[in-house]
Amino acid sequence: MKINILVVDDEVRIRDLLGAYLTKEGYNIFYASNGKEALDIFKDNIINFVILDVMMPIMDGIVALKEMRKIKNVPTLMLTAKSEEEDMLLAYGIGADDYETKPFSPKVLVAKINAMIKRNYNVESEDLVIDEEGHRVLVDGKEVSLSKTEFDLLKYFVANEGIVLSRDRILDKVWGYDFEGDLRAVDTGIKRLREKLKDKASYINTVRGVGYKYERKEEN
Repeated sequence: MKINILVVDDEVRIRDLLGAYLTKEGYNIFYASNGKEALDIFKDNIINFVILDVMMPIMDGIVALKEMRKIKNVPTLMLTAKSEEEDMLLAYGIGADDYETKPFSPKVLVAKINAMIKRNYNVESEDLVIDEEGHRVLVDGKEVSLSKTEFDLLKYFVANEGIVLSRDRILDKVWGYDFEGDLRAVDTGIKRLREKLKDKASYINTVRGVGYKYERKEEN
């Protein structure tokens, strides 16, 4: 899966710097110098990740992100010279996934972006790949058919790899707070997911008396 990143900043130097680092990581980069230009690119292309400056001419990053969220929800990192708490809260309040202030270390920022992309798209695992854009799951290169709930369940496990998740927590995050069923839905959903993952079912471990934990490293 090729990841398309939209870099939005009114400073050419910053766009070029981030583009150079991210291109070396294997990402495909789109560039915009203001929010309006970014929004047009976002509408016309498949964008998987957005780096969005806050202070820009024509349309600022806050307005641009609000408009993007009306179209599609993709991981977004806000980039700005401001560091006040209210600006950070505003960014998170409208749906930003993370926030970085200038000046920044390109290497550290790229590491943060890599981690966010891995959490959202699972591009690091060759034997089990989640293509969120195409709503597909590949196991050892072969596509497996999952229901929406099974797909969301697998995504939630991968995003929380190594963390023990209770049935209550899984039910709330995957089925939703307004789900009228009970905890047995979680066990049934995991059973069906394991059946479809075949030998990769061992990645989903039962933690007795607690819940489940996703780990790609099989236990001896």
